[in-house]
Amino acid sequence: MAVNLEFEDKLWAMADKLRGNIQPSDYKDVVLGLIFLKYISDSFEERYTTLVEEGDGFEEDRDAYTSENIFFVPPNARWEFIKKSARMPEIGQIIDNAMLEIERENKELKGVLPKNYARRELDKNKLGELIDLFSFSIGTQAAKAKDVLGRVYEYFLGKFGSSQGEFYTPPSIVKLLVGMIEPFKGRVYDPCCGSGGMFVQSSKFVEEHQGRKADIRVYGQEYTATTWKLCKMNLAIRGIDGDLGKHDADTFANDLHKRLRADYILANPPFNVSDYALIPDDARWQYGVPPKNNANYAWIEHIISKLSPKGVAGFVLANGSMSTSTNAEAAIRKNIIEAGLVDCIVTMPPNLFYNVTIPVCLWFLSKNRQNRKDKILFIDARKMGTMVTRKHRELSDEEIQRIYDTYHNWRDGKQDYEDIQGFCKSAEMDQIREHEYILTPGRYVGIEAEEEDDEPFDDKMTRLTGELAEMFVKSHELEEEIKKRLGAIGYEI
Repeated sequence: MAVNLEFEDKLWAMADKLRGNIQPSDYKDVVLGLIFLKYISDSFEERYTTLVEEGDGFEEDRDAYTSENIFFVPPNARWEFIKKSARMPEIGQIIDNAMLEIERENKELKGVLPKNYARRELDKNKLGELIDLFSFSIGTQAAKAKDVLGRVYEYFLGKFGSSQGEFYTPPSIVKLLVGMIEPFKGRVYDPCCGSGGMFVQSSKFVEEHQGRKADIRVYGQEYTATTWKLCKMNLAIRGIDGDLGKHDADTFANDLHKRLRADYILANPPFNVSDYALIPDDARWQYGVPPKNNANYAWIEHIISKLSPKGVAGFVLANGSMSTSTNAEAAIRKNIIEAGLVDCIVTMPPNLFYNVTIPVCLWFLSKNRQNRKDKILFIDARKMGTMVTRKHRELSDEEIQRIYDTYHNWRDGKQDYEDIQGFCKSAEMDQIREHEYILTPGRYVGIEAEEEDDEPFDDKMTRLTGELAEMFVKSHELEEEIKKRLGAIGYEI
């Protein structure tokens, strides 16, 4: 679970004042665009200072920045200029011009940055206040060392995700997926990459394990244009080298990475899409043609088609994917199980997503299962997590680690692994066939063993019946109160 910065809530409260009559989809672009602008300007200024100190006169040489993977920022787009102009009536146009100049100087950002700050409905006084707040709350070089801007960007994505979760996967799920498949080195692919959370967490994983961020190369595709732009900015802020294609595109209708074979695949596909671009004779349908009215198994087969010979994949799906009995899906599930591709299934607790209540599970596939082709690990994590609000649950770092430690011990054949009733089970293929290839962990792990209770039976029954009697009395009191209030407004029961 990410630790918030002390001023994150203050930043959000201030930014939220900007909303006014702006649509949320545009409002997030305004705020996230400003964070991005400050980030690249801070990075530029740090390099600029170094070049001035070196004294060779290269501080305005574009190549001196791009050679270090730093965006070149023209004078009128630098944050110092934006900050000085914050209280001018034309600040919106100044920011729009800054975005245009940055795109002209950095071709990889062409068409990516928001340029909608001059519009009439955006309150320019509040915009100036937000610029001041970013200037005073987020420093420059010290902030970069702490990765402050990246964290602020991630925090804001999460806050926007609570109302627009289609582009945002909860951090605890992303962290668990990455921890399970361990993308140390190679090609990482997400066929529906949203705002890039999978890539960011993969990069963090490598750095936390003393690896080099440059050892992974990310590939992604995103259907929604505005979200594709968010992802481009997110990767730039994190300094991640990624290929998202030249534009947004539908993964099924227009695969932008046809020849890619990835070492790691991470994904949170949209659940139960009922209308998608199904091409019946597509080479991706090696294990059967998926149904037209649900894309879940199309995503599974697309992911399999992208795996390298030793590739592994972890992705989120709706719980129905584990047990659906429609002919096409049941046949595909049987075929991929018999092919030895399914490695592990984890059922998750409810309320992990901000705006989706549907129960979800995690699938893990692998093409490198020589030592375990005749078994599948099932993990039931439905009882994990803590409700942090009335509607949202999060997994703790300890719970996440328990799940992926269990998987790693099983995967690596360690003696530390053991079946735990109600939590995990290494099931043999014969058992899975007996269950008609249904992959719901509850069928295999059993019911959690309850601790022995030394309270005498008669005492327990006396206590429980007493508590129940109190509840009945309270229930009758509430019924009478409801009847009384309804009668007062003319509705008798």
